[in-house]
Amino acid sequence: IGVGLVGFGLFFVLFGMLLYFDSVLLAFGNILFLSGLVFIIGFRRTFTFFFQRPKLKGSSFFFGGVLIVLMRWPLLGMLLEAYGFITLFSGFFPVAFGFLGSLVNIP
Repeated sequence: IGVGLVGFGLFFVLFGMLLYFDSVLLAFGNILFLSGLVFIIGFRRTFTFFFQRPKLKGSSFFFGGVLIVLMRWPLLGMLLEAYGFITLFSGFFPVAFGFLGSLVNIP
């Protein structure tokens, strides 16, 4: 259920961006993405991930962006969300790129 919710959330966010930042699709995608994340890793782990002291800046930008998208200012909200997402997951990007690089070397 969680992977499906995250997948639909990403689909709605991308579709909302393709339709010139449609605020309803973006808001629905954000809600689906966050609820899918809760289903995948659990409520307590999601809460501790977003509210660790080093990640508070990224979390505040991400959730502030979600709130601004819900208030129907989609362009500003998505910019804030993107900055928060990059700040939150900056430690995960080298691992993901290393994994993708190792897929190229498969014989």
